[in-house]
Amino acid sequence: MTTITTKDGARLFYKDWGKGQPIVFSHGWPLSSDAWDNQMLFFGQHGYRVVAHDRRSHGRSDQTWDGNNMDQYADDLAELIDRLDLRNIVMIGHSTGGGEVAHYIGRHGTSRVAKVVLVGAVPPLMLKTAANPEGTPIDVFDNIRKGTGGDRSQFFKDLTMPFYGFNRSGAKVNEGLRDSFWLQGMQGGVKGQYDCVREFSEVDYTGDLKKIDKPTLVIHGSDDQIVPIQASAEKTVKIVKGAQLKVFPDAPHGLAQTESDKFNAEVLAFIKA
Repeated sequence: MTTITTKDGARLFYKDWGKGQPIVFSHGWPLSSDAWDNQMLFFGQHGYRVVAHDRRSHGRSDQTWDGNNMDQYADDLAELIDRLDLRNIVMIGHSTGGGEVAHYIGRHGTSRVAKVVLVGAVPPLMLKTAANPEGTPIDVFDNIRKGTGGDRSQFFKDLTMPFYGFNRSGAKVNEGLRDSFWLQGMQGGVKGQYDCVREFSEVDYTGDLKKIDKPTLVIHGSDDQIVPIQASAEKTVKIVKGAQLKVFPDAPHGLAQTESDKFNAEVLAFIKA
């Protein structure tokens, strides 16, 4: 396995395939770099170098007790980018990975970045507050913690239904996709996954978004039941200067998997523009 060892001693698994301009993928919770298999094959075949890592405590990376927070995630990503000496990067982040991309830029700048793609991303803030009434109540995230810490195997199985919109009337359920989600989730460490709930729900990424000074594409499904569009993408495009918003009608949170051909074409056109 290809790994790097971070400054605090954690081993992070990563994939690094192909040649050309690098595209770096950041996955969502509770998944791993395998969530990007379709995109890594597609863009690798189109002449790009594709890189994706398993966030600490996710996938094949070390299951750490400490350091499962967004500051550390962003610094881990920076270490990987520096170690591989990646430049002129297209950064693509889904869900929690969108927070990771934004926070990487907030902490480490855009000197190595060419373009940014945020997909079903959690910024600026998922939590409902007095200043963010469109957000999601804290009870929802407490229930996610309860499910993760209590019986995460069944919880992850159940979560696939709204994640991919399979709970909607007339939806064709893809059991293989559900199995893949469950397998990736169960590879990770429960402590890190539990800790990460706070990072995607209660961290405010507004300051990070303001530091993005590269062309940015925001893609979101209008029927995203996990990260509602009103509290995320619609606000993000008002914060990131010049950001474009592409709304996929009736698409779910996991649209990169359920509508992969459309998603890949949109991102490819954005990269080439």
